[in-house]
Amino acid sequence: MQLDGKTAIVTGGGSGFGAGIARAFAAAGAQVMVADLNRDAADAVAGEIGGVAKAADVSDGASVGEMAEAALAAWGRIDILVNNAGITHLPMPMEDVPEAEFDRVLAVNVKSVYLTARAIVPGMKAAGRGAILNVASTAGLSPRPNLNWYNASKGWMITATKTMAVELAPKGVRVNAICPVAGETPLLKSFMGEDTPEMRAKFLSTIPLGRFSTPEDMGNAAVFLCSDAASMVTGVAMEVDGGRCI
Repeated sequence: MQLDGKTAIVTGGGSGFGAGIARAFAAAGAQVMVADLNRDAADAVAGEIGGVAKAADVSDGASVGEMAEAALAAWGRIDILVNNAGITHLPMPMEDVPEAEFDRVLAVNVKSVYLTARAIVPGMKAAGRGAILNVASTAGLSPRPNLNWYNASKGWMITATKTMAVELAPKGVRVNAICPVAGETPLLKSFMGEDTPEMRAKFLSTIPLGRFSTPEDMGNAAVFLCSDAASMVTGVAMEVDGGRCI
């Protein structure tokens, strides 16, 4: 029970890696808010783990503020924040990505980290403790072609993690990131462009351990980084990628 007594918000918690993290947190003893743009998905995961569901658009400041207020109303404090919600554009040459898609990727993958920090960091600083986990990607460390602006957004998230860690360390707040490789999530088809045995084989050939990341893999890493067992760990971008970035 590494997170016994802790409270946590997991954005994008209704599916994929976010759902895996929410399940792992609950199993480790945390009270979890499952925040997702899809309220039905949030309800399903929250119901499964005995958590709290909240519909939230992480690219909208008012919605993020309501999410934080709901968590404070439920628990009185927020110990852990997981910025997991994310989207991508379809694989294509960088100059062909529609402007609206570019704006949406940056709003969800980048601006959301600012918005959640604005809403939640003051309370953590006042308490003198807290853990923030940003779900980045191997795309931010070892980019593949034709996912240029998604890659850049995840590279930004890794840099944000490090600068947040430096600024918040004196306040007792730790900030880390995990970098999964592609996994069995709703985004997998978008990363590949098409979900075919041939495309899967091509992706898997770049992963030394020979399999995709799973929600359980992310959950296990997240529990460690957000627990007191990692009290001396801050500012890292942990590769949970089967060796993809070697």
